[in-house]
Amino acid sequence: MGIRLKQALAGDKLVRVFGLGQICDPKFIQIIGQQGGYDAVWLDQEHAGISNGQIEHASLAARSVGLDSFVRLAPTDYATVMRPLEAGAGGVMAAQVRSAAQAEDVLQWAKFYPRGLRGVNGSGVDGRFATMPMPDYLKKANDETFVAIQIEHIGAVEEVEKIAALKDVDVLFIGPADLGQSMGIVGDWDHPKIWQAIERVAKAARDQRIHWAILPRNLPYAKRCVDLGCKMLSLGLDVWAIQRGLKAFLTEFESLG
Repeated sequence: MGIRLKQALAGDKLVRVFGLGQICDPKFIQIIGQQGGYDAVWLDQEHAGISNGQIEHASLAARSVGLDSFVRLAPTDYATVMRPLEAGAGGVMAAQVRSAAQAEDVLQWAKFYPRGLRGVNGSGVDGRFATMPMPDYLKKANDETFVAIQIEHIGAVEEVEKIAALKDVDVLFIGPADLGQSMGIVGDWDHPKIWQAIERVAKAARDQRIHWAILPRNLPYAKRCVDLGCKMLSLGLDVWAIQRGLKAFLTEFESLG
């Protein structure tokens, strides 16, 4: 289900993803896919509290236009990880992880034996509604499920080398705003200590031959991250897209008074 995203990263491609939460609508996702240029959408269950029903419809819309999808989870337990996967999401992104032990829990809940102990239920979208032979289902899910671990707390930075070394972590996704807050730095994404943390994450990912991601605040920020080896940029959020679109319309016609 998350195989396109994993293949794009494996091919050393710069991956572009788009975040949806407040306006998580299937039509919005189809517009993104038809516009082109994006590889996946991520759905924000952490802050927007989207339901499993919304995830099902959003994942279906993403598949219809050739996009992968993954869900940013609220601080996590077993059911929170498992349900988006059965709803059809291609993967999960665990928010507010603070240690390698917590990251390993996420992997255990997202993967079947022999990697993990995710509860077996082939009746969801990922099991083709109980039409896949069980061994095929388990193997396909293990091979294709995308797992990102958010590095957005200084505790996670202090253990990032251990987190990066965990088998089946696909991406370390940096959250600069929460990371800065955990360091006592609020609103200054360019603070030297934040860049030091980003560089440490980049090195850990490079050493383990995995990838890292970020939501950049502007083009120069994105370029600096790409120069550090970032291979996934989250370019835009639903509410930003609406705000920029409204501003562009008003600017175009402001001469009318």
